[in-house]
Amino acid sequence: MEYLKLQGLDKPVSRMMKGTDYFYHDSYEKAAANMDAYFAIGGNCFDSAHIYCGGQSEEVIGRYLKERGTRDQWVILTKGAHHDHNGPRVSREAIRSDLNTSLERLQVDTIDMYGLHRDDPNVPAGEVIEILNEHIKSGAVQTIGVSNWTWQRIQEANDYAAAKGLVGFSFSSPNLSLAKANEPFWSGCVSADEETIAWHEKKQLPLFSWSSQARGFFTGRFTPEDRSNADLVRVFYSDDNWERYARAKQLAEEKNVTQIQIALAYVLNQAFPTCALIGAQSLEELRSCDEGSRIKLTRDEMNWLDLSSDKK
Repeated sequence: MEYLKLQGLDKPVSRMMKGTDYFYHDSYEKAAANMDAYFAIGGNCFDSAHIYCGGQSEEVIGRYLKERGTRDQWVILTKGAHHDHNGPRVSREAIRSDLNTSLERLQVDTIDMYGLHRDDPNVPAGEVIEILNEHIKSGAVQTIGVSNWTWQRIQEANDYAAAKGLVGFSFSSPNLSLAKANEPFWSGCVSADEETIAWHEKKQLPLFSWSSQARGFFTGRFTPEDRSNADLVRVFYSDDNWERYARAKQLAEEKNVTQIQIALAYVLNQAFPTCALIGAQSLEELRSCDEGSRIKLTRDEMNWLDLSSDKK
């Protein structure tokens, strides 16, 4: 397992992060077994959120850490300030409420990495930085970041932090995958486009990719004719993505690996620090991810896979 160092955090962070948006109390044993297996291969980071599984995701993690007595060996990433039926919730009160609830559910006194799950462009980025720095100062969180913010808003926030001597964002978590999104998977979600990737390369800001394997697009279970998965069709079906699929298959055959492992390797071989959020729920899927994370791709292979070399 490879790790990266995050500004403001003493612990190394494993580059494969364990997704937990299926952790429920009634399937606790499955979740615990998944976490044990992930930990056994060197993984040390949970990805959760205030809204995941109606709060049960964080509660299951809290129970697991208490039972195993291994809190110090894990890095917790959780998120708050997701919108509700009334609209955006990027405010002082919403952040405070979500954070306090997450701390209680997780049964911890500090969260290693705290992210805002969505943005509200109507709230000045500097105001958000001020709010989050209060929680860093209190010790409730160690380092801060965002999910589904544009690079322009992150830059604005970090410029403000630098000017005011405050802590800025240490990570961003948009979607980044070999298959490029036609439109947001959910309202308010952000996928890393060429401009975003170029900005991350310039700034070297770590990117934690959700849907890093394009929600199964590269598993081989789907074809252009199979339109049974409406969301996958809407977000990832395109001529360019099917060409990327074909190239991933060709490269996988050359390297004696699988297409979906090539897709994971694409995320982890960027020219800036990246982590991939994985949803592996079985030993077979976990082993596949572990093997995929070890694949090294050259810059030429990366450019060929994502079609960027075709544009030159």
